[in-house]
Formats: sequence, C-alpha cells, structure tokens
Amino acid sequence: MQHRTTLMAAAAALALSGAAQAQTLTIGLAAEPSALDPHFHNLGPNNAMSRHIFESLVQQDENQNLQPGLATDWEPTTDTSWTFNLRDGVTFHDGSSFGPEDVIWTLCRIPNVPDSPSSFEVYTSAIESVEVPDPSTVVFNTAAPYPLLPVEISTWRILKAPDDAEGLTYDPEGCDYAGAYPATAAFNDGTEAIGTGAYTFGEFVKGDRIVVNRNDDYWGEAPDFESVIFRPITSDGPRVAALLAGDVDLIEKPPLQDLPRLNDNADLEVAQGLSNRVIYLHMDQFEDDTPGVSGVDGNPFKDKRVREALSHAINREAIVERIMGGVAEPAGELLPPVMFGADPDAQATPYDPELARELLAEAGYADGFELVLGSPNDRYINDEKIAQAVAQMFAQAGIDTTVDAVTASVFFSRRNDYEFSIYLAGWGSGTGEMSSPLRALVACRDPDTGYGGTNRGRYCNPEMDAILKQALETVDDEARAELLQQASAIVMDDYGILPLHFEVTPWAFKKELSYTPRADQYTLALGVSLD
Repeated sequence: MQHRTTLMAAAAALALSGAAQAQTLTIGLAAEPSALDPHFHNLGPNNAMSRHIFESLVQQDENQNLQPGLATDWEPTTDTSWTFNLRDGVTFHDGSSFGPEDVIWTLCRIPNVPDSPSSFEVYTSAIESVEVPDPSTVVFNTAAPYPLLPVEISTWRILKAPDDAEGLTYDPEGCDYAGAYPATAAFNDGTEAIGTGAYTFGEFVKGDRIVVNRNDDYWGEAPDFESVIFRPITSDGPRVAALLAGDVDLIEKPPLQDLPRLNDNADLEVAQGLSNRVIYLHMDQFEDDTPGVSGVDGNPFKDKRVREALSHAINREAIVERIMGGVAEPAGELLPPVMFGADPDAQATPYDPELARELLAEAGYADGFELVLGSPNDRYINDEKIAQAVAQMFAQAGIDTTVDAVTASVFFSRRNDYEFSIYLAGWGSGTGEMSSPLRALVACRDPDTGYGGTNRGRYCNPEMDAILKQALETVDDEARAELLQQASAIVMDDYGILPLHFEVTPWAFKKELSYTPRADQYTLALGVSLD
C-alpha cells in the first residue's frame, strides 16, 4: 500500500464527499451486511463490516498473512496447546479494559447465536479448554495437535464481556454463565456494538447507511478519516453513477462492462486482484425426492454420473470470457492453485457436451429431466447471468433448466431450508487454505464438530473427512498441504461439488485515494488511504 499522507496535509487539495466534509469517506457497497453482530453470519459483507468496530487476537493482511492484533504474539507451547500474549493498554469503546475474560466470553457466545445462517463455530470447535495463567496471557488447549488454531482465531472478533462475567471458564459443551447472551438486534441498534476497533458505531439505518466514527483512543494507527459512511447500492448502474457524480468516493465490484470507461476516466482509479472466492454449484445428494427436479423419479444427483455430466456440460471458459469479461479464472478446485493446500496443477473440468449426454444416458436419463437452479441475483459478480448461462448449457445436454434467482437475503433463507435441489453460491476462504472450503462446504455435516456447516448439498464421504481430520492435526506444513490436496482430489473425483470460477475483484475510487486489492474481497475503510 502506498505511503499514507496525513489528512491535515492533504485536506486543502482534497474534496472527498464535498468540500465541507473532507474528513468523511463515503463507500458504495454492492451488498449490505445482514447484521452488525460479528458472530451472526459468516458472510463476506458481515465480516468486512465487523472489522471496523471489532478486532481479533490475530489479524489478516490483504494477502491473508497473519499479523498481530489483540495478541502481540503466539506460539505452540505443547503438542496440544497454544499460548497467546495479549496486547496491553487496549480499551473497548466504552473505556473498559480488554482482557482474558473477553476472549472466553466471546468463545462462549459464538455457538449460542440464535438463527445463525452460517456459524463461526467451525472456527472454534477445536478448542477444548482455555487457561489464563495471568491477566496478559491466554492458553488454548486442543484435543490433538492443531496447527490451524492461529489462522482460525483470526476469523472471529472479540466482544466485551459483561461486568458480571468475571471468572469465566470455557467449556465447549456449554459455558457456566447465568446471564443472557446479547441478541443480534442489540448490535444493530448500537447497544452491544462495543469493540476495540479503529472505528466506533455511529448509526445503522437498514437499506440506507452504516456510519462509523474514528476511535480517538485506538491502540493502533489512527485512520485517515473522522467518519465513514457505507451506503448499500446493490444495483450496479446506480453504484457506478454515484461514483461518477461524486456522491461516493469508492465503490466495490463495479460491473465488468463499466471497467473500460472507469479506467479511461482521468479522475478515477481502478484496482483489481485475484480473490479466494470460488463460485460453485451444490447439489442435493441426500433426499430421495429432491425439490426442483421433475420428469423423473427419485434424486438424480445421487448418481455420480449425473454430477459428472453436469460438470462436463458447463463451458467455464465461455463463462469467464463472455459473462465475466475475462475478469475471472476457471476453477478446478475450491481454492486458487496459488493458495495453501490447493493442487497447483488442478484443471477445470473440460467442456464436453457429448460426454455429458453419454453419461446421462448411461445413468438412465437419456431423455433428461427438468430442473430448477437456485441463485442469488445480487450477491456475487454477475451471479444471475452466470446461472442463466449454466441453465442454457444444461439444456444443451438435455436437461431443461429454469433459474430461480432472488435477492441474497431470500436466497440464503431458502437455501438453508433446503428448498433447492441445485444452487449457485460462492465461498471465500476465511483462512486462506484448502481446509476452509473442505470443512464448510463438503465435509459430512456434524453439529458437534462444526463440519459441513454450509454443506446444504449434504455431500458426505467419510474417507475425505478422515484425511481432512488428519491434515488438521498435522503441524508440518508440507505434510499438511499434501493431505489437503488428497482430500480435495477425492471431492473433485466424486463431483461432490462443481466449482465454476474464481472471482477477480475490482474496486473503483477517486484518484486522490489508494486501495490495495484483498484476496478476501473485503472492502475496508481501514485500507483506504490518501494517495
């Protein structure tokens, strides 16, 4: 990231969001967070927003490398324990001091968030117990060697414990605490939105704006801006128009067709980079009678040959070139080949509609069947257009497919209720390694371990799970990477999930600003600086 200049030095030459508000940064969001509760929904917009108000013991930089956060350092002290040294002098926004009880309280709450669509418990389930040898030290104990603990800790944010929560002990079966955990609504109205972050809660008006203000008592580097206004502008055209009109200073995910004219605008800059987000298709491999399939008896997705046929029916290169304008990369796995645990030689399933028809006939579906493909229409880059293109490709293979595209909030609710036999969605690796999508998307569903938390297709292969479990107990990085590659290969050979492509994420902003693309696709005011 380019060197920051101070706001006072640049204010005279800068007119962000109007000359009268030079110290206010306004950002246009493509998707609005569903809540400000940092533990409610493990979803990109929510996770990005929560980082402004709340912090983790361990932070991730733009490349998902681990950096000190509320912990200054950490190390494995035995085969099954990690010691974290807490940062001194950190206070919450209400002036109270940060300490070990806040860490334990946070761990206790994460599995107890009502109606969570995608829980963070998958990132806390390895912790068996917590010790506090002194007020500046926390020791996490696991049942077996667990090398991923620091990176998993970086995915969840620390809450302020209640004043009467002293002497807490952590128990994964349920913490012994008589009080009530705060409701998600209390974060949205600001009552519980008390963190240690660089910004404090200002306002949350659903559908209109989220406002945060600079925390003048922040322990770290002070942000450049006194206030930040996040405006959800979910339609592409109005979001670009707002930037061109000067109503916002930065937008995320400008539509791909507008990138040439934004690049040609002398007053604007565009930055883009490969993300860790894979767009995929999940198929119901559990129910005997699956919704959205008609014209045949039973569930065709239980047959591997059908799943393989669907994969060969998809022209991923055409989707990347025609729908994504070349701003994407075809996917052969659930994580880009440059990331940890991915196969550097993985190739996308080749487009072969003839083979697709042969496989369908071999499986007993020579006449095809009718299918409804579920998809959000405002969550991922060109998501509905991708779904429509996939539907046409399926039709060419003999499967008459219609698309049921709805807004993200409706889509996720219906998906979680298993209303789709096949659906399009995306996953960004919170850890930056293959274990993240494997555990969340394709591991056998197990509420006790948190495995399969987002596996709404209910694919299950115990052999894969056993290798994944072994990988998650292997401290040696080289050996762990090899195990993760083996586990991924099993899923891909099963066609248990169908990866389509990896998003390349663009941002557009006023020339006076700079922003470094993030692999996690988060749009952070913390990363916006004056050029």
